Amino acid sequence: MKSLPVVAALIFRTSSQGTRSVFATQRGYGEWRGFWEFPGGKIESGETPQAALAREIREELATQISVGEKIATIEYDYPTFHLSMQCFACRVLSGKLELLEHENAAWLTAENLRSVKWLPADELILDKIEGLLR
Repeated sequence: MKSLPVVAALIFRTSSQGTRSVFATQRGYGEWRGFWEFPGGKIESGETPQAALAREIREELATQISVGEKIATIEYDYPTFHLSMQCFACRVLSGKLELLEHENAAWLTAENLRSVKWLPADELILDKIEGLLR
């Protein structure tokens, strides 16, 4: 089975009232169209995971981020490939998270994190993210 190394940005923010949220996007293309995910993408040959993540967010969301600590690595077998997804805590440095490839986006709190239909691999990190948001 083919293995696909990818990265995902867990972009966090805290409101002026102290409520923490994470940015999620809804796929606008492909077999999993309509499902929600954390933005990111494939690691190109010769790229570090952090550089790949910064590039993907620039390309997908026209936003510059700082890539922080790795939160988790998710291993998941889809029917036609194995996904190895490194998830990093990130914050916006500049830009407005403009949707260039996705159908929709939302800032989700611990209370509404599970209100959307997640991709199977992304579901595996929700418990950890919920804890980080509380």
